[in-house]
Amino acid sequence: MNKVPDLHTHSTASDGTLAPAAVVHRAAAAGVPLLALTDHDTIDGLAEAAEAARACALGFVPGVEISVTWAARTIHIVGLGVDPAHPVLNEGLARLQTFRAWRAQEMGRRLAKEGIEGAYEGARALSGGQLIGRTHFARFLVERRVAATERDVFKHFLVARKPGHVAGDWASLEQAVGWIRASGGQAVIAHPARYKLTRTKLMILVGTFREVGGVGIEVVCGSHARDEAFNFARHAREQRLLASAGSDFHGPQLVLSSQPWIDLGRLAALPDGCVPIWHDWPAAAGLEGTGAPDPARAAVA
Repeated sequence: MNKVPDLHTHSTASDGTLAPAAVVHRAAAAGVPLLALTDHDTIDGLAEAAEAARACALGFVPGVEISVTWAARTIHIVGLGVDPAHPVLNEGLARLQTFRAWRAQEMGRRLAKEGIEGAYEGARALSGGQLIGRTHFARFLVERRVAATERDVFKHFLVARKPGHVAGDWASLEQAVGWIRASGGQAVIAHPARYKLTRTKLMILVGTFREVGGVGIEVVCGSHARDEAFNFARHAREQRLLASAGSDFHGPQLVLSSQPWIDLGRLAALPDGCVPIWHDWPAAAGLEGTGAPDPARAAVA
């Protein structure tokens, strides 16, 4: 595998299983040349990760993954190069965190009605008292042997029309991209294949995203098979979007033998013809895809 930047990772600040510094150390050991920490709706892990990155001379990009409600579904937008101290970003994320706190309690109440007591308390303990996500509930229910795997938990308890599901009340696409841009960052559509959009809906999403200031799309990521990466590389070229790459790493114990690319340091290179989102970043100088893009690709926003 070519050593490419990993611009989508998670820590215990949201639903990862390693502390921010531990994510950085694992990335450095794996040869990742440039890392972004992009926890869900929080920037709480960025200071620790940045300090660890300085100590081990790893290039670091402050990031965040923002939850968005678009067309009655949840979409994730990654912000790269954000300023963690910017008030617009912090105020927006605070609203999402308030909703997350209420949602977690409501999920616990709904699961209790189904005879699963203590789910909220168990999920909160697994989260370390920080942001509580559906993944923490899934891990707790597996520990309780209510289900065999986290995938089974989501399928039978935490998705629409299942007992523990609570609909999201997230940011709008315009709000999320606005917060990212206000804080000096670049907005990227995360793992687009995961949403199972028709081509028509995908084009509407991309069009709206670009209209409000979005610039990138994840082409290579832990959620994408090889053919999906080539498909979204084509979309990036045709829609004049910068291409990003990220494992969506959540923890070493979640890396399956059938999906080694979701570990740090295992990403494939971007397909030919893409303009990497890092192509003009000073922190990425010397990496593949940096420097002047080909004239045929220079029209990318």
